[in-house]
Amino acid sequence: MSDDSAWVDVAPLEEFEDPGTRGFTHEDWDHWGFVVRVGDALAAYRNVCPHAGHPMNWAPDAFLTPDEEHLICASHGAIFDRLSGECIAGPCPGQRLQAVAVRVDDGRVQVAPAQAAGAGQD
Repeated sequence: MSDDSAWVDVAPLEEFEDPGTRGFTHEDWDHWGFVVRVGDALAAYRNVCPHAGHPMNWAPDAFLTPDEEHLICASHGAIFDRLSGECIAGPCPGQRLQAVAVRVDDGRVQVAPAQAAGAGQD
C-alpha cells in the first residue's frame, strides 16, 4: 500500500497529448521532472540527462523529437526511448534517465518523486 501523501499532482490525463510530455516541479530537486504519455502508457523521469547532467528540454514541455517517436536532450542531442528511458543514440548509449513513480488517480496524473524507480548510470 502506498503513502498517498508522497504523490504530487501533475495534471488531468485528458490534458496530455498522445504522444506528449509535460514537465512538473518538486521543491527537493535541483532539476524538474517530466511525464511522457504514449497511448495508455505513462512514464516519468527526472529532467536530467545522464550524459552531462543538464536539463533535457529547451522549452517548457518540449522533450520529444520532431517526429514524437523519442525523447531528446536539447543540450547534446542524446536520444532516449520514451517508455524505458534508455539512451539509444548520441553521447550516452546504454545509460538511462532516472525514472520516477507515476500513476493515474481519479483521472489525474500523479508522480511520487521520493519513490524514484531507478538511478541513471554514470
